Amino acid sequence: MRFGMTAAEATTAWAGELTRSGSDGEPCYYLTPKWVRNSAEFAFMVEDDRFVRYSTGSAKFTAPGGGKIGMTTAQIDALYAGRIERMPHKYTDGQYLRIKDSDDAKRAMLFETNAAGVVTEWRAGVAPQVDYVEGCS
Repeated sequence: MRFGMTAAEATTAWAGELTRSGSDGEPCYYLTPKWVRNSAEFAFMVEDDRFVRYSTGSAKFTAPGGGKIGMTTAQIDALYAGRIERMPHKYTDGQYLRIKDSDDAKRAMLFETNAAGVVTEWRAGVAPQVDYVEGCS
């Protein structure tokens, strides 16, 4: 799957069953693999019929470059040294750790941390969607 593909192209590339969550006719929605219990576990975001982001709240997935849920801010710093932009979390005392893609300025990863500096979820995608705090809401 590549960012920018249509939803149909992304579904074909995934080569597995994907379930749509969100109202028909809405420009932004999620596609989740059949094995996902809820979209917070793992989901692909589609906006304006383009695959724009994927996200997870599960520790069983590893981000490009090695980041994972449960890692500390120091561990993320070591993995992505010199590429991290820090921003305060909108709802907690944690932070957003944004890592720009070195090959494409529109692509990024974003790790969310709690007040203890531990990663609680992460996502990868293209701007501006990768930065949407509330997803499709």
